[in-house]
Amino acid sequence: MPRLSDSMEEGTVVRWLKRDGDEVARGEELVEIETDKATMAYESDTAGTLRITAQEGATLPVGAKIAVIGDDDSELSEAAASAEVEVPEPAAPPADSGEPAPTASTPTRGSSDARVKASPIARRIAGDTGVDLDSLSGSGPGGRIVKADVEGASTAAPSSTSGDEASGRGTVTSTEPTRTQTLIARRMAESRATVPSFTVQISVDMTTATTLRAELKASTSEGQAVPTINDMVVKASALALREQPQANGAWRDGHFEHYSRVNIGVAVAGPGTLVVPTVFDADAKTLAEISAETGELAERVRAGTITPPQTSGGTFTVSNLGMFGVRSFEAVINTPQAAILAVGAVEQRPAVHEGGIEPRMLMELTLACDHRILYGADGAKLLARIKALLEAPLSLAS
Repeated sequence: MPRLSDSMEEGTVVRWLKRDGDEVARGEELVEIETDKATMAYESDTAGTLRITAQEGATLPVGAKIAVIGDDDSELSEAAASAEVEVPEPAAPPADSGEPAPTASTPTRGSSDARVKASPIARRIAGDTGVDLDSLSGSGPGGRIVKADVEGASTAAPSSTSGDEASGRGTVTSTEPTRTQTLIARRMAESRATVPSFTVQISVDMTTATTLRAELKASTSEGQAVPTINDMVVKASALALREQPQANGAWRDGHFEHYSRVNIGVAVAGPGTLVVPTVFDADAKTLAEISAETGELAERVRAGTITPPQTSGGTFTVSNLGMFGVRSFEAVINTPQAAILAVGAVEQRPAVHEGGIEPRMLMELTLACDHRILYGADGAKLLARIKALLEAPLSLAS
């Protein structure tokens, strides 16, 4: 199982692009693998005969063997040993021992499942999800039921139970999350549980920025991209991080890490998931370049064609819910990054301007910081600098 992203710990074999026994060439696409960030095709790094040891749907840690290319029987045997194996039934004692035969550990469901040829992990998942092994056809060696068979059945037919009358919930339907959703849940829970975070918030007067954007839109030819408010936030964040490198870092394994490149992750909602593609060297790119790149990355996320390299290497994250009318919110830090910026809606509200009250276009920014690497003053200075840049939008044109 290759490591396809910096945060990848395990991967799922989605689809083999070659069949068992096929001859493959170096550089030829071999298998599609789902990571915690995306699904991508992995190219073979050698040539030879393919012997598959991990079936489609199998989830294995990075470094575990999923196939062997070549004719080395010893290597093939070693790979096969790492695949799902069936636990043999314990042997019966001698007839004259006078002791009863030991009872094999049985699944949590009916005894009929004990006679079904299935791997231990398949039995465990079936017990947890209520899938009847007798109803499945195995895709493993010799017709054995493997993990992918059970997961496919539990996804296709979600379990339903009727709510009790006291709760008044009616019918309760339980569905299994996708692997990506499971990983997102785990990472967010880990962030909340392990990162001592605090937030600082500030209001930004976006009147000049929105006026400038309207003028750009009016003077731009049809079909040409116009930088969005979020593109301006990405650019302003990148420039501020370049000036305050402490925030462009992380707390990892008990020490500080500081990065020479400013790579801004932009949270994008995809079908049933949340993906954070990266704008590399955002501090060195023009606003137009950032606009074109974020637009392309967002399209790739929604089309499901984003690749792990495009979601790796981020040093800071921007999350925007302003398009949904959300005024402000607190985002969860994308560990091990030092901070994440939550962007609210640009709204016309009464504000004090040049000694009087008048309608202004205001936006709330909320910065969540890891207190191990950023202190209150650090976060406040960073947020104030982002505000200053956004309120003087011509400074973002360089």
